Amino acid sequence: MAAKKKGGKPAPEFRSEALAEALERQDMAAVALALRHGNTIVPLLKPPPRDKPGAGEVWTYRDPNTGDVALLLFSDAKNKPENLPPAVGLQPPQWLRSFLSSHEGKITTVFLDIAGPHPMQAPPADLLAALEA
Repeated sequence: MAAKKKGGKPAPEFRSEALAEALERQDMAAVALALRHGNTIVPLLKPPPRDKPGAGEVWTYRDPNTGDVALLLFSDAKNKPENLPPAVGLQPPQWLRSFLSSHEGKITTVFLDIAGPHPMQAPPADLLAALEA
């Protein structure tokens, strides 16, 4: 349940139970369904404005040896490794579809809960196809 902020509005919950369960089962169809219908947590370069938890520039990983770029998605903000930027954003399915479409030629892989507890990896094209299904 989301915590209440001052003023009575609930704070956004930085967790997707459906995605967490799908990753636990390592079920790609359930992962696609969770991404298609729920929010995703992404690392951000800096914290977004308080009134816009989905705003901000998404942090991606570039392999220094190959130049390959990876997008990291999380089912829960608690699953984000400490060595990544501390800020996170809560992104809706439309954002993920748009982001992957815009950067499909640059992003070589998408990691989901890269540090666990149940990591998965998928090519951006596969996730994009699942989001458009």
